[in-house]
Amino acid sequence: MNLKHSNKFFLLLIAIVMVTVSCSSNNSESEAPKLLVSETEVSFEPEGGTLEIAISTNDTWKITNSAAWLQLNPTMGNAGEGVIALTLAINETGVTRSVILNVTSDNGQARRITVSQGAHLYPSYNVAPLAPDATGMGSNAVVIASKMTLGWNIGNTFEAPGGETGWGSPVITEDFIKFVKQQGFNTIRIPCAWDWHHVADPATARIDPDWLNRVKEVVGYCVDNDVYALLNIHWDGGWLDANINKKMQDSVNAKQKAYWEQIATAMRDFDDHLLFAGSNEPPAHDAEEMEVLLSYHQTFVDAVRSTGGRNSYRTLVVQGPSTDIDNTYNLMNTLPTDEIPGRMMVEVHYYTPFQFCLMDGDASWGSMFYYWGEGNHSIIEPGRKATWGEEDAVDEYFGKMKTKFVDKGFPVIMGEYGAYRRDNSQNVPQDLEAHNNSVDHWITYVTRQALANGMIPYWWDTGGALDRSNNTVKDQRTIDALITVVAN
Repeated sequence: MNLKHSNKFFLLLIAIVMVTVSCSSNNSESEAPKLLVSETEVSFEPEGGTLEIAISTNDTWKITNSAAWLQLNPTMGNAGEGVIALTLAINETGVTRSVILNVTSDNGQARRITVSQGAHLYPSYNVAPLAPDATGMGSNAVVIASKMTLGWNIGNTFEAPGGETGWGSPVITEDFIKFVKQQGFNTIRIPCAWDWHHVADPATARIDPDWLNRVKEVVGYCVDNDVYALLNIHWDGGWLDANINKKMQDSVNAKQKAYWEQIATAMRDFDDHLLFAGSNEPPAHDAEEMEVLLSYHQTFVDAVRSTGGRNSYRTLVVQGPSTDIDNTYNLMNTLPTDEIPGRMMVEVHYYTPFQFCLMDGDASWGSMFYYWGEGNHSIIEPGRKATWGEEDAVDEYFGKMKTKFVDKGFPVIMGEYGAYRRDNSQNVPQDLEAHNNSVDHWITYVTRQALANGMIPYWWDTGGALDRSNNTVKDQRTIDALITVVAN
């Protein structure tokens, strides 16, 4: 054979072999079994919903599902790119549930997808939501605030353990509500317990329907007599107040939702004379705790709005941290989101200085004050005159609420305030008249400045100023000091 021709043949043979190997390799790659899914673990919220998973395969495939609570579409398909839709309903079982989905293709490949869904601790009580109803709900928060004059607390009654007489208060009657109004108060705060001794089934957070109906009856006394009613969840055994932290956030929000769905549904037919307040004095001391507290407020707002009807437009009140003015000014920089603008108020309380307003005995850290305000510092007991928290402090505190909230369209409820006389206690001032003048001055000054700064004051009373048994005035000086402000 000619060497030249032999070399050409050899090179051609090598080329044929290389092409053959290359083609064989390409065919091997194109025919390699393939099955890809975009997710291998999927988590759903308790409310459920729909989520899509992408699938890619070069052969026919199918997916198997053993859970009746999970719907898949489609459950099989051909080679190529596709999407599987996973749909879950609300999880009302009270426990987290999960399932493993098996995806297989005819090319021998298999993949697993784990699907889990969290659970509400309690069932939903928003079982019959209504379409929004603006009938009787024409006043927004600012308008309602402008109609309120002075507020009164039915204290130590509906928040007492064991029912409204648990702390010695008589049963509240409609005549008493009328009597309070006759004294000059056109709004009444009803501190109320729900979790504390009034839950028919703790496992489901179901409120005793008889208790709901009784509270509703008293709210009706107010509304029927053109009195604004402010209904809250009070301290209530501390299930919210004692648990403002990340660890308990989910469980507290679950209970907050369950209770407010029931309260709001029961009270839904009242017009805008009824306002809801989400809590009482929830303590938050820093930005992290304030964030948790804000979630509790958001749950309150969402639960009430979800029930619909007149609750779609009801004015709602959210509490500053500890209802302390300084804490509220410094920490409450965000309010809950509300789908209905202009229907929110903020709440603080005021018992300053504590040594004058509430302290009932000297302590290692300080002594009681008997005399407050310019002109009321008795020379008989110089050690008992207030050393802080006088008129200038009132002006400063209330000014903070005005600039931060009132001027921005959020009226401020001063849901509790008071200073009380010590004429019947073991700590009797030597200059009793100067002491009583101090109390009168504190009442008139604080009330006047609250109103001047757009705050609605609610006097805290447990039966000391107005006798609930026979509807008479027990402390005329206090009533006169309060009403004088409005009269002037």
